Amino acid sequence: MKEQIKKFLNEEQDPKAIEKITSKLNDLLMKNEEIGYIGVQKKPALTVFPDSIVMTNKRIIICQPKNLGLSMDFTDYSWDDLEAAFVKENILGSVFSFSTKTDMQISIDYIPKTQARKMYTFAKEQMDLVKTGAIFNNIVAEDIQFESIDSTREIEEMDTEEVINFAEIITVSPANFHPENLSFNEVQESTKDSSLSELSQDALFEKLQNYKKLLDNGLILQGEYDAYKKEILSFM
Repeated sequence: MKEQIKKFLNEEQDPKAIEKITSKLNDLLMKNEEIGYIGVQKKPALTVFPDSIVMTNKRIIICQPKNLGLSMDFTDYSWDDLEAAFVKENILGSVFSFSTKTDMQISIDYIPKTQARKMYTFAKEQMDLVKTGAIFNNIVAEDIQFESIDSTREIEEMDTEEVINFAEIITVSPANFHPENLSFNEVQESTKDSSLSELSQDALFEKLQNYKKLLDNGLILQGEYDAYKKEILSFM
């Protein structure tokens, strides 16, 4: 007997059925996929071609022989597609079944009780691994998202602060106003203007024009301009 099938005969699985299944599965297994357990149907009457359930670390595969054993149908379900697994023990064997997230239910009857219990345990372990991995991935994704939001907020706060500091009102003659030629010293000097309450109507109007020019040249934001405008108009 081949060494590769001995480990699947612990619960009285049919050796011929196991050998036939493993020989066909060699070409179906994906990279890094390993068989974890094989359950074989055992009906009261002589069953020449029993159905089998193969459980790997990636999926569960239903194997159903056809055409007197000359061909076989394989139907697989990945573990993250499964919603739940069930075992119902009867007098003659057990019914192993599972449901998918699309409300599909698959059942194989006449599975020996010990095999059915082992398959149930293996299925629960794999589904728990999938669930744990999904939770971990969600936590990592949320952490990355929060870090991205915090970084964006820091950038926005820095940009806003720089604009506010730079956008202090600059009193210059409209005819000679050239924002692109302003130096840092000129901007700093502009902060020494008198308070709005001490300015004349003409000076207030000129200050409002200067704010409008700052807005048109992209040196202040629309919201800042609106705030400055409202404050100046309150003194006019």
